[in-house]
Amino acid sequence: MKTPCRTALLIGVLFLAACKQEDATDRTIGNKEAGRVLIRELGCGSCHRIPGIRSARGLVGPPLDAMGRRTVIAGVLENTPEAMIRWLRDPQAVVPGNAMPDLGLTWDQAANITAYLYSLD
Repeated sequence: MKTPCRTALLIGVLFLAACKQEDATDRTIGNKEAGRVLIRELGCGSCHRIPGIRSARGLVGPPLDAMGRRTVIAGVLENTPEAMIRWLRDPQAVVPGNAMPDLGLTWDQAANITAYLYSLD
């Protein structure tokens, strides 16, 4: 009797994994090219390693590769576009005292950066 349960569990896990991958590609908002340019202009690479940004070799914050497949942001937020925008706009409100500075981003700027980060699968 254990085999059907294991099979059902495996199918459920595979289904959830497939759903997460679809979500990662479908949930981008904003303009990813504008986000890439903004990431470079803001100097995000001084703290993060970011694929596609030549100068982004920082080691202060986490590397930002595969952001579209991650499950959490800053260790506390579910990885959704809305949560990413919230984090980018006011990181100190999410995790007080963390190393991420408040960059004064508008909603549109944060949405563009989010679109670029979610393209990093």
